[in-house]
Amino acid sequence: MSLIFHRVAAMALSVAMSLGVARAQSVESFYKNKQLTILVYAGAGSPYDVYARLLAKYLPEYLPGKPGIIIQYMVGAGGLKVVDYMNRIAPRDGSLIGTIGRGLPFEPMLGARDVNWDPLQFTWIGSMNSEASLAMAWHTSPVKTLDDLKKTELIVPGTGVGADSEIIPRAINTLAGSKFKIISGYKDTNAAALAMEAGELAGIAYWAVSALMVVHPDWIRDKKINVLFQTGTTDISFLPGLPKIRDSVTDPTDKKALDFLLAREVIGRPFVAPPGLPADRVKALRQAFNDAMRDPELKKDADRARMGIDLVTGEEVDALLKDAANSPPEVLDRVKQALGR
Repeated sequence: MSLIFHRVAAMALSVAMSLGVARAQSVESFYKNKQLTILVYAGAGSPYDVYARLLAKYLPEYLPGKPGIIIQYMVGAGGLKVVDYMNRIAPRDGSLIGTIGRGLPFEPMLGARDVNWDPLQFTWIGSMNSEASLAMAWHTSPVKTLDDLKKTELIVPGTGVGADSEIIPRAINTLAGSKFKIISGYKDTNAAALAMEAGELAGIAYWAVSALMVVHPDWIRDKKINVLFQTGTTDISFLPGLPKIRDSVTDPTDKKALDFLLAREVIGRPFVAPPGLPADRVKALRQAFNDAMRDPELKKDADRARMGIDLVTGEEVDALLKDAANSPPEVLDRVKQALGR
């Protein structure tokens, strides 16, 4: 027992000493001649990858010591692999950040059994954009408006159990009275778009505005779709008068449940680091992230690629998650009901 005790004590002392060194070392001297790793949970060429690579181009200019940046992929489970790595293995010194699925931080709040982490303990660096999404019907569908959708079934794609393309429409059916019929098994939204054009699907229930305008701006321009509603809270300039789905929910608890589910859109595509980073490095990473997002050249690159940039700071992500975690029990119960859990 004494041998085990001494080994544990020695390990604890070693960790404490390393943390002490980390906190004593200046931010600039730490990052100088080092590599900062960005873990991307989605595959090469995915929107998360594209945004991470744009960040990697500009972040070093604003981070003291100007480290190099390496992109690494840790694909799968909506980012849960990244979270698990950060929680159990990754160094907690500011040398690694990563992307995860925007809905993942909310899963522990709903008591998901396969999720063992506390998002409020992690270090949120910020997000490069927040999103609103659209529900749409192909122009040949009899569903032309949100009112039609509450009376007539609309066949739409799902891209996998647990994906936003299935979670959100299912919840909107429960909370707002829509009649989406979800057909699962599509690889991604691009595959679903081809299926809709071919007449295999009647609509798409949940597609980010920015993604639609990159891939199919002609759909709106040429009136190939009827846009039924949006999930955001602010008007979309090129879709005046478009209904907001939140406004069609009258029950106060249901409205709060929908707000909880759609909060993932506000944090967009978040960048996160492990828990327990030295405070000065958290401050430096967040400030560098904010400054990079405000760089005119980054914005030019984003415009050329038709990528939306809408800074959400790390502090704002923190506050939003804390607010969601403090949702009343009856709201969380209603969210679970809406998700069929």
